[in-house]
Amino acid sequence: MNDSAGPGPRSGPIDADFLSRSAVEVARALLGCTVRSDCAGERTAGRIVETEAYTGPEDDACHAAERIGRTARNAPLFGPPGTAYIHRNYGIHWLLNVVTGPEGFPAGVLLRAVEPTEGIDVMRRRRGRAELTNGPARLAQALAVGPDMQGHRLDHPPLSVHWGEPVPEAVVRVTTRVGISRAADQPLRFYDRRSRWVSKR
Repeated sequence: MNDSAGPGPRSGPIDADFLSRSAVEVARALLGCTVRSDCAGERTAGRIVETEAYTGPEDDACHAAERIGRTARNAPLFGPPGTAYIHRNYGIHWLLNVVTGPEGFPAGVLLRAVEPTEGIDVMRRRRGRAELTNGPARLAQALAVGPDMQGHRLDHPPLSVHWGEPVPEAVVRVTTRVGISRAADQPLRFYDRRSRWVSKR
């Protein structure tokens, strides 16, 4: 029996049909997959080791929670599954999310940390410090992801998410999400406990 809940040993970009599943299922399955960026003309990539699910209007921490509704800011979250939702945190840092679920239902997965696999020197130059991709803002800066990627389909360049080696259940930790004040008790954060690149234990 396979002890992994991951997408399986496939190759190539992840298709939108798979990403049309629930944010919780996708957040778990993305562990071990690869995000690849050719943004700003240089290749960088990393293995996804930490994610958070934001499950839709009933999730009070979601940017499209029922109390907020649809706005110009969160409109991309209502877009097709497998597209990028880029939002600015505290008015400073860009963060990368994968839109999930059926089109029109605002849910997504925040990529919180990746383990660098390509372009590490490029990441170091962009970051200018030792911490490269262990946190969502660091990740986006290291991969040169900004608002120009808003709504971009993540199955083709310059920003794409690819199948990877599934992460076994035995090494997946599930915790509450980080840095939020609403719905802070929900176990919707997933990480690979083997990786030193996780943002917070």
